[in-house]
Amino acid sequence: MSKRVVNPVKPLTRNQIDAAFRTFASYIVPESELNWTTPLDLVVAVVLSAQATDKAVNKATVDLWRVCRTTDDYIALGEDGLKDYIRTIGLYQSKAKAIIGLCRRIKENFNDEIPGTRESLQSLPGVGRKTANVILNVIFNEPTLAVDTHVFRIANRMGLASARTPEGVEKILVQKVPAEYMQHAHHYLILHGRYTCKARRPECGVCKVSCYCNYPNKTDAM
Repeated sequence: MSKRVVNPVKPLTRNQIDAAFRTFASYIVPESELNWTTPLDLVVAVVLSAQATDKAVNKATVDLWRVCRTTDDYIALGEDGLKDYIRTIGLYQSKAKAIIGLCRRIKENFNDEIPGTRESLQSLPGVGRKTANVILNVIFNEPTLAVDTHVFRIANRMGLASARTPEGVEKILVQKVPAEYMQHAHHYLILHGRYTCKARRPECGVCKVSCYCNYPNKTDAM
């Protein structure tokens, strides 16, 4: 995600942040909407999900996972073979190269196991900070916070954080989100952004945390 112009919004107070996350936790089931069974499935799915919807990824992986269950399966399939399964997904050519590359790296450098540190994960082709945070959170149960477009938008829109980059938003949220909600914070925000606080037409009239939102014109999008 590139730098964006952010119009500063009045910051939420600590009490407002506590209340907002308490409300999120009361009605949002904090689960990834990507389908996966094994840790390798999740890594592949998250790489595929960059600039693509979870729905599109899930549709593609139904057939892909009938033939690819291990790193050896992907390596044997190769880039060209993999492209046939994921060509409906944006950037499929570069994603195919990354997935074959990361499977080789996992097999050769990490004893065919998904590594559990940020540094190791980000050494894999196609895995940046956001993807590493998702893997650490979902597979290894670490309280990391992955900032995608939804999290970035909502944090700046509500007054949870004011920053021009995903890294900046992450740094602020890690400091501000109450510890008891950190484990699931990025899922709360992603799902809130996907279904309620939408980019163009936020559904403020039915939003359960509207009273904790400082966006000045709640009928408009950022």
